[in-house]
Amino acid sequence: MTQKFKIVVLAKQVPDTRNVGKNAMKEDGTVNRAALAAIFNPEDMNALEQALRLKDRFPGSEVLLLTMGPGRAAEVIREGYYRGADGGVLLTDRKFAGADTLATSYALSMAIKKMNPHIIIAGRQAIDGDTAQVGPQVAEKLNFPQVTYAEEIQGFEDGKLVVKRRLERGVETVKTTLPAVITVHATAPACRPRNAKQIMRYKHARTNSEALDNEHNSYLPVQTKEELIIPEWGVADVGGEEINYGLSGSPTKVKKIENIVFQAKESKKLTSSVEDIDYLITELIDSHTIG
Repeated sequence: MTQKFKIVVLAKQVPDTRNVGKNAMKEDGTVNRAALAAIFNPEDMNALEQALRLKDRFPGSEVLLLTMGPGRAAEVIREGYYRGADGGVLLTDRKFAGADTLATSYALSMAIKKMNPHIIIAGRQAIDGDTAQVGPQVAEKLNFPQVTYAEEIQGFEDGKLVVKRRLERGVETVKTTLPAVITVHATAPACRPRNAKQIMRYKHARTNSEALDNEHNSYLPVQTKEELIIPEWGVADVGGEEINYGLSGSPTKVKKIENIVFQAKESKKLTSSVEDIDYLITELIDSHTIG
């Protein structure tokens, strides 16, 4: 019997932190996402590629995306469709707003229980927080084994997934039982490009909320094809304790963020002479850059 996997990719739509301006923070300490361009979190894209490679290797496997955010985050799921994913779920509810990693991982874990996958794959971290906490916290809440810093999912042997990890001083190959959570490092292969046929097939895929948003989507016909309806789940759909969601479930509070631009105030040209090299080393030691 051919092995088939149900794979859930945790993906996040993140603000482009390369363009942080003065309006990037709200008064309550949360990120003003409306003021920043939104992109598919880069390492989550690496994670998607690993999921799609498993699907290629094990025909009949299913790749689903799970993302949490406002209505516009459905774009992440469409991007997944364009590259070969089979579907996805948008977690969206005002009660999810303001979530830190703890509340986010709680919401994701509750949704994953409902989806019941064999493998959960996520990027190592998101560029808007750089905490690398959500994947491990999801694994902890689900009581699943986890493999972090994954660079390649190499295969499936004797009922275990074989994963190559990228560590600071080398690589390591490990095996894990399923279900399991895998977090993918940025050194993993980049995600495949969009497929033209997939774009034509899924370009009108959207949530019911998007379909009702006449201001932005009035040009779209009423969606009747089930495969083109992106499910939206709220707190009522995934269950759990409401106090653990959103701001009430988030002990972490951001006080301030700012955009720092480094500018060179002076420059010095040095030769490869012994004197210039000695001068450079002395400068670096005096400034505590080295030593």
